[in-house]
Amino acid sequence: MQTDARIFIAGHRGMVGAAMVRCLEQAGYRRLLLRSSQELDLRDQAAVAAFFAEERPEYVVLAAARVGGIIANSTRKGEFIYDNLLIQANVIHEAWKNGVTRLLFLGSTCIYPKFAPQPIREEHLLTGPLEPTNDAYAIAKIAGIAQCRAYNQQYGARFLAAMPNNLYGPGDNYDLTGSHVLPALLRKFHEARQNGASTVTVWGTGAPLREFMHVDDLADACCFLMNLDEQRYGDILTFSDAPALINVGSGQEISIANLARLVQQVVGYQGEIVFDTTKPDGTPRKLADSSRLHALGWRHRIALEEGVRDAYRWFVANAAARS
Repeated sequence: MQTDARIFIAGHRGMVGAAMVRCLEQAGYRRLLLRSSQELDLRDQAAVAAFFAEERPEYVVLAAARVGGIIANSTRKGEFIYDNLLIQANVIHEAWKNGVTRLLFLGSTCIYPKFAPQPIREEHLLTGPLEPTNDAYAIAKIAGIAQCRAYNQQYGARFLAAMPNNLYGPGDNYDLTGSHVLPALLRKFHEARQNGASTVTVWGTGAPLREFMHVDDLADACCFLMNLDEQRYGDILTFSDAPALINVGSGQEISIANLARLVQQVVGYQGEIVFDTTKPDGTPRKLADSSRLHALGWRHRIALEEGVRDAYRWFVANAAARS
């Protein structure tokens, strides 16, 4: 991408979109197209069509989505499937209609089967049942992957879907009814320390394993993919076992129990951790195989403890007073 290219970051106020803006601006990109959800409702087909026709972006990063943790995913399934299907369908379709050079569609490794072989490769998509607590969100994202593939195959588009694992970092959601596990733990332990609570309760057994990646590493990977030479980019789009799909992971796998202990240490909480085994664990293990991305020359940079400390500093400075 030339530094004067017109790049639309859909969802620039979210954690991922904001990280993309930081990454692109630091790299010297000067013509970023940014719209809040109040300025442009991506669920509105006519509004999205008008935006593309007027602004004519050359590249699109589709980071806008209805997202949340296990509570939100399992209790607001209607919102998650409806909003995400509309957002994706509108943006991907208008990107094709208006001749966008490359589009990067961001999803999540929850698209893969609950009991997929570990580590999870791209070709494991649609080989088994999904995790029931987030199946609505996963199905929406799978539809987005299928749409990218279909437009590539029928219309010659150059659209790629990238699937990161559990993300965290500046701008995360710390609402306990809607957040993912790491920000939820940061808030719980912070409030317990502030309030002098003797225990912190963590959902589930603590046994599930999760892979975490700092959002700035994801943004760096996205910039890397969007700037690949045509040969390597085309190879990803036409990969026989899983076309137009690539995992983006860190390989930093940790149990929920050990994650809780790490957060406890970072926050400085001195009390006891209690595991509520009546609550669901979710998928037992979810480690992405990112070997295809690594073979292209990209690897993450931010170690987990360093990243958690960075996320906690951001939380204290920006979100603790409002939470």
